[in-house]
Amino acid sequence: MEERSEGRTLILGVGNILLGDEGVGIHAIRELDKRPLPPHVDLIDGGTAGLDLLDLVRGYERVIIIDAVEAGAEPGTVFRFTPDEVASQPQALPLSLHQTEVLKVLELATYLGQPLPPVVIYGIQPKSMDWSTELSSALRASLAKLVDAVLKEISERGE
Repeated sequence: MEERSEGRTLILGVGNILLGDEGVGIHAIRELDKRPLPPHVDLIDGGTAGLDLLDLVRGYERVIIIDAVEAGAEPGTVFRFTPDEVASQPQALPLSLHQTEVLKVLELATYLGQPLPPVVIYGIQPKSMDWSTELSSALRASLAKLVDAVLKEISERGE
């Protein structure tokens, strides 16, 4: 895999597009692709990347991951957290198995000595993860809020 230049930011949407709200990360990437972004920001549909996540984030100065987060909150609730915040206060945000897998992959990189860029995770509480390629009405209503939060994250960092 080619090395990316320093100063680049990756926005990575993950999830299973076939399971309704579980695919919100992919839907968010598609929405962000319609917006003007700085030239040093890359969008990637990571799907259900698993361990491939490590290859996807390599070479970036900064990574923003977008995913569904099962936290027992109201459907459409948007969360922002870092892997370190979850590790230091696991009771603060009860996470789904899927989200835990993303965090475990990032933890594995550290264990293997692979340097990781700073990672911020934007999650949204799903309503339905049944077979569907569409988001629930609750998530469709909150998708713009999620996308705006990610755009604000980029703009606040001077990007």
